[in-house]
Amino acid sequence: MAADGVASSRRTRTDSAGESERSCGFVVPGGDGGSGDTWRRHIVRQLKNRDRNQSDSFQDLIHFYSRLLDKSSLTNGILSRRPCTDSSSVSSLLNQNDQLKNTTGELAFQVLELQQQIKIKLLVLDEQDSSLLAERRRLAGAFDVRQELQGRAVQVQEENGALKMEYDVLLERQRGAETRLREEKVREGHLLEDMIHLKRQAAARMNSRNERRSRAREANLQKELQSAARSKVAIDSSSSAPTSRSTSPKNEHQDKSAERRHTRLFRSASATSPRILTSIRQLFDRKRRGHSVCSLEEDQMSPVGICLSARVPARALQVLEAHEQGINTVRFSSSSDLLATGGTDRVIKLWDVRAGSLTHRATLDGSTEGITCVDFDSAGSRILAASSDKSALLWRLDDSVPKLTLTGHSRKVTAARFSPSLHQVVTGSADRTIRLWDLHRAACVQVVDVASYCSDLVCSENFIISGHYDCKIRVWDTRAVSCVQELPAQGKVTSLDLSSDHRQLLSCCRDDCLQLVDLRRWSNDRTCFRAEGFKCGSDSTKAVIRNVLCRTV
Repeated sequence: MAADGVASSRRTRTDSAGESERSCGFVVPGGDGGSGDTWRRHIVRQLKNRDRNQSDSFQDLIHFYSRLLDKSSLTNGILSRRPCTDSSSVSSLLNQNDQLKNTTGELAFQVLELQQQIKIKLLVLDEQDSSLLAERRRLAGAFDVRQELQGRAVQVQEENGALKMEYDVLLERQRGAETRLREEKVREGHLLEDMIHLKRQAAARMNSRNERRSRAREANLQKELQSAARSKVAIDSSSSAPTSRSTSPKNEHQDKSAERRHTRLFRSASATSPRILTSIRQLFDRKRRGHSVCSLEEDQMSPVGICLSARVPARALQVLEAHEQGINTVRFSSSSDLLATGGTDRVIKLWDVRAGSLTHRATLDGSTEGITCVDFDSAGSRILAASSDKSALLWRLDDSVPKLTLTGHSRKVTAARFSPSLHQVVTGSADRTIRLWDLHRAACVQVVDVASYCSDLVCSENFIISGHYDCKIRVWDTRAVSCVQELPAQGKVTSLDLSSDHRQLLSCCRDDCLQLVDLRRWSNDRTCFRAEGFKCGSDSTKAVIRNVLCRTV
């Protein structure tokens, strides 16, 4: 049976070879010898290619089949050498033959499976080759990017080197500038010391001249008072106005000169001024009614006050370390014995004034910079403050935290006052504006632009009076939001204050005098207060009216 299988397989291969020869064969027209050799060689070459391709496809099968042929040949040899006498041995051989056939089939099946696995692995290998190709391409791209980044890194290093050189140059320049700045500061210190020394010398010379002039004025005043004491004064009760006559021609000359001095813009009634005779003459030139002296105006118009003496306090009743830094403002309450002080240390302190001594009551804080002005309301329950942080703050006396903060000025607020209407306040600022605020809405309702730095202001019914660094006092009508009058001053106006009856205005200027203006007249006539030793030493000097006395801080 094995021989039959081999023969059949040989016939199969022969038939397939013949079919291949028939399929590959073709007829060439023409039967000459040259063309016949050509197509024979071509056919032989095609047959060799076909045989090689088929043998490559069935190489494994051929090997297994050859092994089977060898085993079958060995079996046939064994059978031919041993006689088939025993039936049991024949049957065993047949069984072995069947087993060999089964084994051959299994091996052929395994061959097919292995071929399938080979095909699958070839496909996987192709995929891996394509993936490897893609990775190689990515690697090449990454290498190009790496080269580009390396080039950029080199460029950045070069730029950093250039910047480092520039930084070193700037550092050297900065060090040189700092050295020059230190030298300039040293020179500035020397110049400042020299300037202070020169100013001290100039101040000493000026004080010496002022002292000589003051002594001369006092001597002249004594002479005038003595001559006035020797003169006779006749008062006629039936006449409408008393007159003062001097029997001396010298006194008549003095009266004429006094009348000429009266035509000046301001009246000075200082005790150290030679104008005292003019003031006394004006006093006796008024109408005498009963035991009172009043002007020719209505009875309610009281005369302008005359300063017969003025002095600078020589001794303090009490000295307290009230603030950690300088005190900028002081304010008395009109309805209680409270005193408020505000300083550069950003707090307001309240003091009880009793028996000439101060007792600390409370401290109000909340401002971020120094306090420049404080004011009490008419009821004495609230306090308003102006601050250098461009705002105004409102406190209740029983609460140290601000109830309202009014913001809107572009520079520090120099003045803040309650208006007669308790729900409104007025502020003045270094930004050359005056603002009217509504406390109910905590908003600005009016803005007035002024021509100069506003140092202080006060409020009356329908009017705001402001003092400025351009040596003018301005009166504003809040109803028309316009300036209705300008009163000239002899220097920068540093502070303003109203009497309790709102009839008189006290102004402090840098000409070292206090001036009292009668608001019922709105004239340029005013009483000037001077005292030896009194100096308006800074732009923040304040003067207040307290119990019919003028006090400065």
